Amino acid sequence: MKIKGLHHMSAITADAKKNLDFYTNVLGMRLVKKTVNQDSPSMYHLFYADEKGSPGTDVTFFEIPRAGKTYRGTNSISATSLRVPTDQALKYWKSRFEEFHVPHEEIREQAGRFVLPFQDFEGQRLVLISDENNTGVAGGIPWDQSPVPKEYGIVGLGPSRFTVENVDETTALLTNILGFEEKERYASETEGQPDIIIFETGEGGTGAEIHLEQRTDLPRERPGRGSVHHIALRVEDEDELNEFIHKLNDNGIPNSQYVDRYYFHSVYLKDPNGLTIEIATDGPGFATDEEVEHLGEILALPPFLEHRREEIESRLEPL
Repeated sequence: MKIKGLHHMSAITADAKKNLDFYTNVLGMRLVKKTVNQDSPSMYHLFYADEKGSPGTDVTFFEIPRAGKTYRGTNSISATSLRVPTDQALKYWKSRFEEFHVPHEEIREQAGRFVLPFQDFEGQRLVLISDENNTGVAGGIPWDQSPVPKEYGIVGLGPSRFTVENVDETTALLTNILGFEEKERYASETEGQPDIIIFETGEGGTGAEIHLEQRTDLPRERPGRGSVHHIALRVEDEDELNEFIHKLNDNGIPNSQYVDRYYFHSVYLKDPNGLTIEIATDGPGFATDEEVEHLGEILALPPFLEHRREEIESRLEPL
């Protein structure tokens, strides 16, 4: 029973149309599923990924049109990385960000890899990370119809950064319950703060890391548009998912129990610092109700919502 790596990230947007434009036309990712939040079907849930919607490549967004501003702080998922194939790709992206007026920093080294921090139009904190020397979990394959050349395209989800007050409690969850191991540490970007700890799982590498940062000098984050709702971790199948559910229960860790998301199955839990973590299966996958060639073209609804299609569509602004 082993967490394989990162499965997907889910965040909040206040504008699905602008979000769709940015992640497909600027970042060149493929919209692989246009659906709704299954717990609140009046809002869109958009999934962007590689050409097939492979596990570990998904960046997803809930649309909450009235979502307020994010007040950044601790006890948050404070950055999401996106993997690109090479160091050279980062130079391409820096030029592209300048062309599209995307706020970004300079390319820099971080724990032996080159990274390029940037933000989307709502201040979502993102980092491009080079897979030049990656020897761990393999990336996906960029969509061949992307506006971004394939050799520079985004190939998956990279390290997620957790910023917390109590680093020991999150460490205990990651290592004792979820099976991560400490790999190394690197200096914080903020002077005077403790080193950031890299935890890895499975085959390791950029697709299987969580970077843990301690910040006791900040207020708690107040989430809104441009913030991360949760991060999901990969397991192979339902058998492994159920083993983790038993482990959570045996250790008294509050969780959602088994949840059927149709495209995958999962369980949700809360980190001791309040972060939401999901454990999700690799399958069945996004081709369950659409052919791979036509992913993201229709409003896809899981079977238990299909009888409400007319009502749901009437509440959504067409994309």
